[in-house]
Amino acid sequence: MTNAVLDTVKEGARMDKAFLTPFWIQLAQGITGHFGENCEVVIHDLTQDEEHTIIYIENGHVTGRKVGDGASHVVLEARNKKPEELKDRIGYLTQTEDGRMLKSTTIYIRDNDGKVIGIFAINFDISNFIMTEHALKSLTGTRNDEKPEVITKSVNGLLDDLIEQAVRLVNKPVSQMNREDKIRAIRFLQDKGAFLITKSGDKVSKYFGISKFTLYNYIDVKENGKV
Repeated sequence: MTNAVLDTVKEGARMDKAFLTPFWIQLAQGITGHFGENCEVVIHDLTQDEEHTIIYIENGHVTGRKVGDGASHVVLEARNKKPEELKDRIGYLTQTEDGRMLKSTTIYIRDNDGKVIGIFAINFDISNFIMTEHALKSLTGTRNDEKPEVITKSVNGLLDDLIEQAVRLVNKPVSQMNREDKIRAIRFLQDKGAFLITKSGDKVSKYFGISKFTLYNYIDVKENGKV
Protein backbone atom coordinates (compact mmCIF):
# COMPACT_ATOMS: atom_id res chain seq x y z
CA MET A 1 0.00 0.00 0.00
CA THR A 2 2.83 2.39 0.79
CA ASN A 3 4.41 1.93 -2.66
CA ALA A 4 1.09 2.69 -4.32
CA VAL A 5 0.79 5.90 -2.30
CA LEU A 6 4.31 6.92 -3.28
CA ASP A 7 3.52 6.30 -6.95
CA THR A 8 0.45 8.53 -6.64
CA VAL A 9 2.50 11.28 -5.06
CA LYS A 10 5.07 11.09 -7.85
CA GLU A 11 2.34 11.64 -10.44
CA GLY A 12 0.91 14.67 -8.64
CA ALA A 13 4.12 16.52 -7.75
CA ARG A 14 7.85 16.07 -7.76
CA MET A 15 9.06 14.61 -4.51
CA ASP A 16 12.37 14.87 -2.72
CA LYS A 17 13.33 11.36 -1.64
CA ALA A 18 15.48 12.88 1.09
CA PHE A 19 12.38 13.27 3.24
CA LEU A 20 9.27 11.83 1.57
CA THR A 21 10.10 8.29 2.60
CA PRO A 22 7.69 5.50 3.50
CA PHE A 23 8.31 6.49 7.13
CA TRP A 24 6.53 9.86 6.74
CA ILE A 25 3.68 8.27 4.78
CA GLN A 26 3.30 5.55 7.40
CA LEU A 27 3.40 8.13 10.19
CA ALA A 28 0.70 10.21 8.50
CA GLN A 29 -1.51 7.17 8.02
CA GLY A 30 -0.93 6.07 11.61
CA ILE A 31 -1.91 9.46 13.05
CA THR A 32 -5.07 9.79 10.97
CA GLY A 33 -5.95 6.16 11.59
CA HIS A 34 -5.69 6.75 15.33
CA PHE A 35 -7.54 10.09 15.54
CA GLY A 36 -10.07 9.49 12.78
CA GLU A 37 -11.56 11.45 9.92
CA ASN A 38 -11.40 14.81 11.69
CA CYS A 39 -7.60 14.69 11.70
CA GLU A 40 -5.73 15.93 8.63
CA VAL A 41 -2.05 15.31 8.00
CA VAL A 42 -0.35 17.21 5.19
CA ILE A 43 3.22 17.17 3.88
CA HIS A 44 4.60 20.23 2.10
CA ASP A 45 7.62 20.12 -0.22
CA LEU A 46 9.39 23.45 0.09
CA THR A 47 11.39 22.78 -3.08
CA GLN A 48 8.13 23.24 -5.04
CA ASP A 49 6.75 26.65 -6.03
CA GLU A 50 4.27 28.29 -3.65
CA GLU A 51 1.23 27.18 -5.64
CA HIS A 52 2.01 23.45 -5.48
CA THR A 53 3.70 22.61 -2.17
CA ILE A 54 1.35 19.87 -0.98
CA ILE A 55 2.74 16.51 -2.07
CA TYR A 56 0.83 14.28 0.34
CA ILE A 57 -2.36 14.67 2.39
CA GLU A 58 -4.66 12.49 4.48
CA ASN A 59 -8.25 13.60 5.22
CA GLY A 60 -7.93 16.70 3.08
CA HIS A 61 -11.65 17.39 3.58
CA VAL A 62 -10.76 18.95 6.94
CA THR A 63 -9.30 22.02 5.21
CA GLY A 64 -10.59 21.33 1.70
CA ARG A 65 -7.13 20.83 0.22
CA LYS A 66 -5.58 18.18 -2.02
CA VAL A 67 -2.22 17.11 -3.47
CA GLY A 68 -0.87 19.84 -5.72
CA ASP A 69 -2.50 22.69 -3.80
CA GLY A 70 -0.51 25.65 -2.65
CA ALA A 71 1.21 27.05 0.38
CA SER A 72 -0.17 28.00 3.80
CA HIS A 73 1.04 30.51 6.37
CA VAL A 74 3.60 28.06 7.77
CA VAL A 75 5.10 27.51 4.32
CA LEU A 76 5.53 31.22 3.72
CA GLU A 77 7.03 31.62 7.18
CA ALA A 78 9.47 28.77 6.53
CA ARG A 79 10.63 30.39 3.31
CA ASN A 80 10.84 33.85 4.81
CA LYS A 81 12.91 33.01 7.89
CA LYS A 82 16.36 31.61 8.42
CA PRO A 83 16.46 27.86 9.26
CA GLU A 84 17.78 28.54 12.76
CA GLU A 85 14.82 30.82 13.46
CA LEU A 86 12.26 28.11 12.74
CA LYS A 87 11.03 26.06 15.70
CA ASP A 88 8.46 23.28 15.64
CA ARG A 89 5.06 24.43 16.88
CA ILE A 90 2.99 21.96 18.87
CA GLY A 91 -0.73 22.23 19.63
CA TYR A 92 -1.63 25.76 18.50
CA LEU A 93 -5.00 26.98 17.23
CA THR A 94 -5.84 27.60 13.58
CA GLN A 95 -9.10 28.15 11.74
CA THR A 96 -10.57 27.01 8.44
CA GLU A 97 -12.08 29.43 5.96
CA ASP A 98 -15.57 28.38 7.02
CA GLY A 99 -14.82 29.09 10.70
CA ARG A 100 -14.08 25.65 12.13
CA MET A 101 -11.40 25.57 14.84
CA LEU A 102 -8.38 23.31 14.46
CA LYS A 103 -5.65 22.25 16.84
CA SER A 104 -2.50 22.23 14.73
CA THR A 105 1.09 21.05 14.91
CA THR A 106 3.89 22.01 12.52
CA ILE A 107 7.09 19.98 12.31
CA TYR A 108 9.91 21.14 10.03
CA ILE A 109 11.70 18.51 7.97
CA ARG A 110 15.38 19.32 7.46
CA ASP A 111 18.15 17.94 5.28
CA ASN A 112 21.56 16.92 6.59
CA ASP A 113 22.71 20.56 6.47
CA GLY A 114 19.81 21.78 8.61
CA LYS A 115 17.98 23.43 5.72
CA VAL A 116 14.20 23.19 5.94
CA ILE A 117 13.02 21.23 2.92
CA GLY A 118 9.56 20.17 4.02
CA ILE A 119 6.79 20.49 6.57
CA PHE A 120 4.83 17.74 8.31
CA ALA A 121 1.61 19.28 9.62
CA ILE A 122 -1.29 17.94 11.69
CA ASN A 123 -4.66 19.71 11.76
CA PHE A 124 -7.31 18.26 14.08
CA ASP A 125 -10.84 19.65 13.88
CA ILE A 126 -11.90 20.38 17.47
CA SER A 127 -15.06 22.33 16.63
CA ASN A 128 -17.36 19.64 18.04
CA PHE A 129 -15.30 19.45 21.23
CA ILE A 130 -15.56 23.22 21.67
CA MET A 131 -19.34 23.06 21.26
CA THR A 132 -19.47 20.24 23.82
CA GLU A 133 -17.26 22.24 26.18
CA HIS A 134 -19.60 25.22 25.96
CA ALA A 135 -22.61 22.99 26.55
CA LEU A 136 -21.00 21.42 29.60
CA LYS A 137 -19.90 24.79 30.93
CA SER A 138 -23.48 26.02 30.79
CA LEU A 139 -24.41 23.12 33.06
CA THR A 140 -21.42 23.16 35.41
CA GLY A 141 -20.61 26.86 35.40
CA THR A 142 -21.69 29.39 38.02
CA ARG A 143 -22.54 33.06 37.72
CA ASN A 144 -19.07 34.05 38.85
CA ASP A 145 -15.60 32.60 39.16
CA GLU A 146 -15.43 32.48 42.95
CA LYS A 147 -13.64 29.54 44.52
CA PRO A 148 -15.99 26.64 45.32
CA GLU A 149 -16.93 26.23 48.95
CA VAL A 150 -15.13 23.43 50.74
CA ILE A 151 -17.29 20.72 52.30
CA THR A 152 -15.50 20.07 55.57
CA LYS A 153 -15.73 17.08 57.89
CA SER A 154 -15.96 19.03 61.17
CA VAL A 155 -16.80 22.46 62.55
CA ASN A 156 -13.10 23.02 63.23
CA GLY A 157 -12.38 22.45 59.55
CA LEU A 158 -15.24 24.77 58.68
CA LEU A 159 -13.82 27.53 60.87
CA ASP A 160 -10.36 27.06 59.32
CA ASP A 161 -11.87 27.37 55.85
CA LEU A 162 -13.78 30.53 56.77
CA ILE A 163 -10.61 32.08 58.16
CA GLU A 164 -8.80 31.25 54.92
CA GLN A 165 -11.63 32.88 52.96
CA ALA A 166 -11.37 36.00 55.12
CA VAL A 167 -7.64 36.24 54.45
CA ARG A 168 -8.19 35.82 50.70
CA LEU A 169 -10.81 38.57 50.84
CA VAL A 170 -8.33 41.02 52.35
CA ASN A 171 -5.59 39.67 50.06
CA LYS A 172 -2.84 40.21 52.62
CA PRO A 173 -1.03 37.97 55.08
CA VAL A 174 -2.08 38.63 58.67
CA SER A 175 1.35 40.06 59.50
CA GLN A 176 0.71 42.88 57.00
CA MET A 177 -2.89 43.63 57.94
CA ASN A 178 -3.71 46.94 59.58
CA ARG A 179 -6.70 47.64 61.83
CA GLU A 180 -9.08 48.24 58.90
CA ASP A 181 -7.99 45.01 57.20
CA LYS A 182 -8.61 42.97 60.32
CA ILE A 183 -11.99 44.60 60.86
CA ARG A 184 -12.93 43.69 57.28
CA ALA A 185 -11.84 40.08 57.78
CA ILE A 186 -13.65 39.72 61.12
CA ARG A 187 -16.84 41.30 59.77
CA PHE A 188 -16.71 38.72 56.97
CA LEU A 189 -16.47 35.96 59.56
CA GLN A 190 -19.36 37.50 61.48
CA ASP A 191 -21.50 37.65 58.33
CA LYS A 192 -20.69 34.00 57.56
CA GLY A 193 -21.75 32.90 61.03
CA ALA A 194 -18.27 31.83 62.11
CA PHE A 195 -18.81 33.00 65.68
CA LEU A 196 -21.72 30.60 66.11
CA ILE A 197 -19.07 27.88 66.37
CA THR A 198 -18.10 27.07 69.97
CA LYS A 199 -14.83 28.70 71.08
CA SER A 200 -14.36 30.30 67.68
CA GLY A 201 -13.54 33.63 69.35
CA ASP A 202 -10.42 32.16 70.96
CA LYS A 203 -9.13 30.75 67.67
CA VAL A 204 -9.92 33.85 65.59
CA SER A 205 -8.39 36.30 68.09
CA LYS A 206 -5.23 34.17 68.28
CA TYR A 207 -5.01 33.86 64.49
CA PHE A 208 -5.29 37.61 63.92
CA GLY A 209 -3.05 38.48 66.87
CA ILE A 210 -5.62 40.44 68.85
CA SER A 211 -7.26 40.10 72.25
CA LYS A 212 -10.80 38.77 72.62
CA PHE A 213 -11.80 42.22 73.88
CA THR A 214 -10.52 43.77 70.65
CA LEU A 215 -12.20 41.00 68.66
CA TYR A 216 -15.61 41.83 70.09
CA ASN A 217 -15.01 45.52 69.46
CA TYR A 218 -14.20 44.75 65.81
CA ILE A 219 -17.39 42.71 65.52
CA ASP A 220 -19.37 45.74 66.71
CA VAL A 221 -17.66 48.16 64.31
CA LYS A 222 -20.07 49.60 61.75
CA GLU A 223 -19.25 50.29 58.12
CA ASN A 224 -18.12 53.80 59.00
CA GLY A 225 -15.45 52.35 61.28
CA LYS A 226 -17.16 53.41 64.50
CA VAL A 227 -18.49 51.21 67.31
